[in-house]
Amino acid sequence: MIDPDTQAPWVASVDEDDDDDMPLSTRLSIADGLTLGNAICGFMAVYFTTTGVLVPHLMGNTDGGMTRHSAATAVLLMLMASVFDLFDGLVARKLRSSAMGAELDNLSDLISFGLAPAYFVVVWGLISDDAYGKVSAVAAVVVLLAVVLRLARFSCTTVREGIFQGMPSPFGAMTVISVVLLELPFIPTVLAIVGVAWLMVSRVEYPKPRGRLATITLAWIVLSMGCLVCWAFAVPGGDVLLQTGAALQICAAAVIPLFATTRRVNTIRNNRREARTAQLP
Repeated sequence: MIDPDTQAPWVASVDEDDDDDMPLSTRLSIADGLTLGNAICGFMAVYFTTTGVLVPHLMGNTDGGMTRHSAATAVLLMLMASVFDLFDGLVARKLRSSAMGAELDNLSDLISFGLAPAYFVVVWGLISDDAYGKVSAVAAVVVLLAVVLRLARFSCTTVREGIFQGMPSPFGAMTVISVVLLELPFIPTVLAIVGVAWLMVSRVEYPKPRGRLATITLAWIVLSMGCLVCWAFAVPGGDVLLQTGAALQICAAAVIPLFATTRRVNTIRNNRREARTAQLP
């Protein structure tokens, strides 16, 4: 095009600060990078569950070594996803968090703590017995829907500072995996999985992992990883370590709701007692 005033070719001006004018919502922060690491771990957990556990079973490969290593790798990746999930929140509070942070966190949690454990349950059912495949698929759908509902409710409701309403999805996912790895009979395992799903959508209050609790949570995850590695490489006592860790995880999942419910009941009773005392002349 020709500029009518100067008869010279017209060139659109380029603002050197265009990059600086990028909308804040499209910029990724360090916390967002950790959140994306969470999503990658969840996807890779599905990959190892498929290629190392399901495919060998469908092909009739009876060598359990690859299956054990792949199952342990899938669970390790879900544990690593929970580490990323733990630190992205801590980093977001310390440093800048992008406008996409909350949405990225929910989407990543859905992959790592919804899809990955649900898929693990489906594969477990198919390997256990073909007759149990449909039942395990129903249990897996229940887990997935529980995580979806929990994440949706988390996005649109406000609760007291420092607590979660319902079992956090990372804790729920690890509890579901622990139930499977404990190798209980099929029916009790399915009932326990459905029970964990119910806890995720319940109104039971769970403390957020901050400060000392965050340190304890990280230490527990590292310890769980160690148990999985021992089990994967058939270290003497590895099976016992794995089952002990899984049992402790399930016990924690059962005790925390009981403790929270007891504390809430005591609080209500104390409030009523104080109200009666205040009404006395």
